[in-house]
Amino acid sequence: MPTALTRIQVTQTAALREALELAESEWPGLPKSEQVVRLAVLGAERLAERGSHRRATRRAALEATRGSIAYPPGYLDALRKDWPE
Repeated sequence: MPTALTRIQVTQTAALREALELAESEWPGLPKSEQVVRLAVLGAERLAERGSHRRATRRAALEATRGSIAYPPGYLDALRKDWPE
């Protein structure tokens, strides 16, 4: 079908073949190209969720430890004293 969108070519490796078998059971009768699109979109959504989860976990850890270290007076000045100008 003619399109102005960029096309890509994908080699059907063993891993992709397994993914397409799962896709066929989930979306029977759909053309392989549409199954590949749906698998890619679901994979991208999963990566975005995982990234959001990692950021939330880091934020929670930072929040849980905020203020838990008591630095002595003048700590930053002493630390910066060794920095080059």
